[in-house]
Parts: sequence; structure tokens; C-alpha cells
Amino acid sequence: MSGSTASAQPAAPIETARSAPDWELDFYSRPILEADGKKRWELLICATPEATDTGLPFRWHRTCPSNSVNSIWLKQAIEEALAEATDQGLDPPRRLRCWRASMRTMVQRAAEGLGVELVPSRRCYALVEWLQERQAIVYPAEEGYMAGPLAPPPVPIQPVAIPLPEAARGDSWSWASLPAAAIAEAAGWDIDFAGLIRRPDNLADETPIPGVRLFSRHRSLALAAWFAGLEPVRLEISGDQLVLEAGLEDRWLLARLPAEEARASAAAFAAARAQAGGLQFLAVQSSETEPRFQGFWLLRDLPDA
Repeated sequence: MSGSTASAQPAAPIETARSAPDWELDFYSRPILEADGKKRWELLICATPEATDTGLPFRWHRTCPSNSVNSIWLKQAIEEALAEATDQGLDPPRRLRCWRASMRTMVQRAAEGLGVELVPSRRCYALVEWLQERQAIVYPAEEGYMAGPLAPPPVPIQPVAIPLPEAARGDSWSWASLPAAAIAEAAGWDIDFAGLIRRPDNLADETPIPGVRLFSRHRSLALAAWFAGLEPVRLEISGDQLVLEAGLEDRWLLARLPAEEARASAAAFAAARAQAGGLQFLAVQSSETEPRFQGFWLLRDLPDA
């Protein structure tokens, strides 16, 4: 695909029905030593908030005895969370997102026992924010607290970025930006496949949100459907490659850049992303003048710990 620079033009708002939420789940040890000298294990569950939500999403947590860390205890605990959500008048989740590869098998067994779909994904932005909050406020106040990383250390060697399959390659692409005020209205845009998240509260309306637009005149809808199944996480320029990170560890090669352009673009994109509180976007359209999106995903950088 060839690249250029352009400004995204949001389509006119449309009415959309509110669907059942996804849930984000983390079942892992915490930086607290219990009286028996073993680390505390804790289950955290929160609902993925809608882009237009203003309050806190549903949150639920339980401490797990260290000798009960298994899929049986986890299944029973998730059942308790489902019951509490029902008591609060909330819909059950469509899917569970799990962001730790090391716990995937255990969570999968528990989810299968409940008939709930599991999606391995790092699109757990609300959960990571909650973990950061607990790391900063809750855990340090607990007896037995040990300072240290909250999440697993980064993978020492990044997986090689895989070229997009032929069927998922567009005709061209461009850098783009949208003001934060426009992003706040994205829930009302005409989008076939959307992955929206709530924007940070302290982001000024005029702040530019950087992103990438992919164009395919005849296959834009098919491309958007394919990207929707990836769980897009973040955009990155690695060397001379424009890379989409997705799922738990997947990396997809979107384009190659000339060396000088790659260096300049990497610095500019990183600066814009930092100014935007980590927000960025990926869009799929049939052409640069098309007023609607076949696909639009808001992404956000959040630290692992």
C-alpha cells in the first residue's frame, strides 16, 4: 500500500442500539505476602465502558486462597460476579477479555464451563487503569505489601511483524488526525465495525488524535471485518515498518517506510500520541473522500505496570 497524509472526515451521526458490555478479567498474584508467606491471588473483573459512559463501569473483585488457584474456583467466582451484576440490573457480558497469556488456559476452562466466549486481548484499558489505581492506592496500604512490577515483564524479543494476507491489503494508506472533540462523538458515526473506548476526561477538545487510514475501493468492508477479528491494540513504527499490534502478542506489518520518513514519522507519531494521553486510531474506508467508515478503532497506550 502506498502512503500519504490526510485528515479524516467523520460521517454524520446515526442512532445506535446499546449492546451488552464485554467484561475484562485479570486473575493473578498481587504484590502482597500473606501470613503464610505466599503471594495473594486476586480476581478483578470490570465491564468495558461505552465510549459515552461517564461513571465507573461495573467492578468486582475477590481474593483467592493460594491453594485454590484453579479453574474450578475461578468459574465459581465468575458466577458470583454474574449474579451480582444481575442484582444491580446489569446485562451479562457478551464476552470475557483476558490480557495475560500465562492465565489463558485456566480462564478458558472457566469461561467454557459458563458458556461465555473468551477473547485473549490487550484491549483491557479499563482493567489496566483499575490495576494502576489499586497499585498506587490499595496495595501499598496492605500489610505485607512488596514494591514491584504489577504486570508480567515485557517479552524480551518482540514477535516478528507478519505481512498482512493478500485479502486484507488495501490500495493505499495515509497518516491522519482528528480533534479530541470529534472523537468524543464517534459513538454516533456511521461505522460498520467499531472498536471505541472512552476518551480520558482531562483531554482538551482541540487535542489532535493521531491515526492511520487504510483505503480499499472495492474491499473496504471485508478489510474492516478482518481487522475487527484481530483485537487491535496500538500502532507503532519499528525500524522502517508501520506495525499494528493486536491480540496478546500479534504484530502485523501495515507498510514499509523509507528510512528518513520512518525516523521522522516515529518521532512525530510518538509525540502526538503522548500529547493525546496515549490515544490513537485506525480507520478503514473505501476512499479518502468517503464520509463514512467501514472500520474505526480507538487504541490507547497504557503501561504494563
